[in-house]
Amino acid sequence: MKNILIQAHHICQSYRQQRLALDNINLTLAADQITTLIGPNGAGKSSLVKILLKILTPTSGYVTHAANLRVGFMPQKLFIDPTLPLSVRRFLALGFDAKTSQKHLNTAIDELNEQLLLSQLLEQPVHSLSGGELQRVLLARALIRDPNLLVLDEPVQGIDLQSQNQLYQLIYQQQRQRRCAVLMISHDLHLVMKNTDQVICLNRHVCCSGSLAHIQDHPDFLAQFGDMSPYQAWYQHQPHHCEHQHTEPHHHA
Repeated sequence: MKNILIQAHHICQSYRQQRLALDNINLTLAADQITTLIGPNGAGKSSLVKILLKILTPTSGYVTHAANLRVGFMPQKLFIDPTLPLSVRRFLALGFDAKTSQKHLNTAIDELNEQLLLSQLLEQPVHSLSGGELQRVLLARALIRDPNLLVLDEPVQGIDLQSQNQLYQLIYQQQRQRRCAVLMISHDLHLVMKNTDQVICLNRHVCCSGSLAHIQDHPDFLAQFGDMSPYQAWYQHQPHHCEHQHTEPHHHA
């Protein structure tokens, strides 16, 4: 496959010599591709993302990165001390190093301001924002250095449905404009499925992976999400530049 950004090779992870948290994970993240990582609580999703980003070293196996990899990360939550006088503009500026010129910084913030509807927020304290407003700011912070891989950890957790839809539209709009890859951890596949190229169903091992059309009848997928066929009338899978493979569940001895 061309334009591979991250590749995981036989990743295993265990903690305190207990059960395997991740068992023989192989996966590929390609340029200009949206991958959604799903699985129940305790499936190892957060550990896998940390390993993919080389924040956490696996017990065995290894991860390779493209030489030009630039990652933008949007956390699920962010706590800002309310006594800290931090404006949205200053928070975004902290995404650059100290050597960045003020002109470049202002240009980047102005572009994101226009793209992500931040004009009413830039001078507000970060701690005063609503849930939906904060998520837009966190998305802006993740995009500010023009990543070619955007990693989103439950990006709509805890915000209302209207804000969820708006945020997803902004994410997909930015993905198309920037042609960056997206890796998203999500529980609500109904909202993300029509724009997802690859779904990886994780439960300590890769139960199944591929396009939603390929995996929707897989027993492990059905056990978690049920029958998705009623949504197929409006769901249209539009692959970019990749081929998907359906993998059989890994059986433990």
